[in-house]
Formats: sequence, structure tokens, C-alpha cells
Amino acid sequence: MKRAFLGEFEEIVLLTVAVLSGGGDEAAYGVTVTQEIEQKTGRAVGFSTVHTTLQRLEEKGYLSSQMGGATAERGGRRKRFFALTATGRKALVEVQQVRAQLWEALPPQALQLMGY
Repeated sequence: MKRAFLGEFEEIVLLTVAVLSGGGDEAAYGVTVTQEIEQKTGRAVGFSTVHTTLQRLEEKGYLSSQMGGATAERGGRRKRFFALTATGRKALVEVQQVRAQLWEALPPQALQLMGY
């Protein structure tokens, strides 16, 4: 089977969807994903960047989405909620394993030279 290759921002978005939708509620949509990324990383991100990434991850099969009900606060517009697919969970596990292997292979003196 083919290994998942995720860009850094794709990985962050995928992890954020996992965090927000982990409880099974409908919490992972464009605005909440954007806010969570900014809060957790301290990195300013544009909503359009997050939205484009969510769509791309859905096209790749890592996410699925469904439309929620219309709300008055959104002027009658509906929200698109995202959740991880089995392929998305597998991709995150693979990425985590690769990172762990790389950290384990890092010689202790390498970080000492970096001042850590």
C-alpha cells in the first residue's frame, strides 16, 4: 500500500480536525479549525487557506464532510462539518511513526550542538 505524504500544513489541519471531531460532535468546520490552529500554534492562518486545505484533504480521501443545519447566526447558511476517514487516521499514524523514528535516530550530541 502507498504511504501517505502530507505537507506540514495538511498535517496540522488533519490533526486539528481529529482533535475537534474526536468527541463525535459536529465541531470541526472551517472557522473552528482556523481558530484552533491559531490558538494551538500561535500562527496566523487565513480562513481561505484552511478551507482550501480541507477541500484538498477531502479530495484525497483523508476527510469526509457533511452539511449541518441552517442557523440564524449564519444568515440561514449551513456549515460543512469535517471528520477523519479511516484513510485519514492511517495517514496520521504513519506520519507520527516516521517522525518518531527520525527523533529516535537523532544522535544525542546533535541537539547539544544546537544548544538544547
